[in-house]
Amino acid sequence: MTEHILRAFDEEIVELRGLISEMGGRAESAIDRAIDALSRRDSGLAASVVADDKRIDELEVAIERLAVQMMTLRAPMADDLRETVAALKIAGVIERIGDYAKNIAKRVPQISGSSKIEALSVLPAMAQLAGDMLHDVLDAFAARDWEAAMEVADRDRAVDDFYNSIFRTLLTFMMENPATIGEATHLLFIAKNLERIGDHATNVAEMVYFAARGEYMPERERGHDAL
Repeated sequence: MTEHILRAFDEEIVELRGLISEMGGRAESAIDRAIDALSRRDSGLAASVVADDKRIDELEVAIERLAVQMMTLRAPMADDLRETVAALKIAGVIERIGDYAKNIAKRVPQISGSSKIEALSVLPAMAQLAGDMLHDVLDAFAARDWEAAMEVADRDRAVDDFYNSIFRTLLTFMMENPATIGEATHLLFIAKNLERIGDHATNVAEMVYFAARGEYMPERERGHDAL
């Protein structure tokens, strides 16, 4: 590539990383706010999470356009091409994570302020684990740190174990308290959304590893979902 094209590509890769960072930060915030809304039964906060998902969708479109432009006009090679493709794929994953946070927020109005279901009190800890995975894997992408990405992937089992424990707890609770089946089912779906966020953070880790090393991440042992 000529010096002009190289300079243009460098500027665009910085812009691309910035868009990924903003998109990821908004997804992290959406998770935190959705769980905060659930804990406080704050329907107004939940509604704002749903509304703000539009910006995450807009960022995905902007990233797609920029990445395609870079691949079409700049013809990046090797490392640069892998990073551009990884950013394109990561944007799609973050968009889905934002959707999971939105889905959690949508269920907040269905949870009673007087609910005594035990799983409700432990969901924030599960959300913290999943949110930390997303935060750390995006840091790994920014730093092209494949070792940090592997460490994030290893944490997915802890999120799976959390989900399986909550699943068993809620199933038992519903059997013993049939009147709570509606609310407990909403909480089960929320736990499943958090488990999927952990899965998607692991997917991003695999993309970071590939972008940095040019090979696929070794197969990792994962937990098994109850459902």
